Amino acid sequence: MDLMPEDEERFLSSYNIDREGDNDISLRPKTMSDYVGQEKIKSNLEVYIQAAKARGEALDHVLLYGPPGLGKTTLAHIIAAEMNSQIRITSGPAIEKAADLAAILTNLEQGDVLFIDEIHRLNRAVEEILYPAMEDFALDFMVGKGPSAKSIRLPLNRFTLIGATTKAGMLTSPLRDRFGVNCRLELYSPQELAVIVKRSAGILGVEITEGGANEIASRSRGTPRIANRILKRVRDWAQVRGSGVVDRDASDQALRGMEIDEMGLDNIDRLILTTMIDKFGGGPVGLDTLAAAVGEDSGTIEDVYEPYLMQITFIARTPRGRICLPDAYKHVGRKYRGANASKGGQISMFDEGEGE
Repeated sequence: MDLMPEDEERFLSSYNIDREGDNDISLRPKTMSDYVGQEKIKSNLEVYIQAAKARGEALDHVLLYGPPGLGKTTLAHIIAAEMNSQIRITSGPAIEKAADLAAILTNLEQGDVLFIDEIHRLNRAVEEILYPAMEDFALDFMVGKGPSAKSIRLPLNRFTLIGATTKAGMLTSPLRDRFGVNCRLELYSPQELAVIVKRSAGILGVEITEGGANEIASRSRGTPRIANRILKRVRDWAQVRGSGVVDRDASDQALRGMEIDEMGLDNIDRLILTTMIDKFGGGPVGLDTLAAAVGEDSGTIEDVYEPYLMQITFIARTPRGRICLPDAYKHVGRKYRGANASKGGQISMFDEGEGE
């Protein structure tokens, strides 16, 4: 399920595109050496890019997937720059008709990079245009109708398609199999995020201490986009109410004001956990029932809140529904009553089968 419009306003949502425009763009690394983290992916891509350039060929098609905010778009720009290629940018929802995609493909020059964000949202008719384009660098279309109809193949310049998605499982097998390079981006460690925060602070002209960078990094949910957004808000707090230096104390006070705790959880994250524990005995509870209890859309919980709570082992999915794990009880100050604690919970008669 796609995110609802109101989810774009959530501060910690890594789907959010920072509205500070030029600042956000300027924080993107431009070269592979400036790109922090994802070391295995970088190492492999450097080999593939160097080999393709040595042969004078376009790079094989690349699929970038993983949670939002980890740098898929940035990496696509870096690949194009390393290949000395022009990059054309679009997104799955923006390509409504097969003719739209055909127009884009026929205007690509030799060696160009076509970046399609949210590629899992391409409709089927549009997607089928991509199959011969990716495999044979050609467009197949019909001219005329009835017995006199003819199939015509239009050759294309060799190009590199880079697809980005947060939901690789929603890609059809024929499309997924046509990508020669598959890269799964992982959440960042606090140490990597601290490096990113310090680099961004330098670009923004913000004085930051090691403690301040570490404090922001530890509360950024493993996501560079969130780390950069928090840095900007802590910068504002330090400028107005502090000394202007982003140190540990300024970071902690600013983050407390934003209701972001030491684990990077906000008030909605904590509401989900306390609702599961207090109203449903820690679970199992179905997704729709939980969404109704906290007043959020079920797709929002599943796509925005749940992945990080599962990553830090606060909740888990079972065949019957979501359950809270011992670490979640400890974090919200509740006493863990054991694996059978949910027997006294208010489990909905509709919860069966909602676990996945």
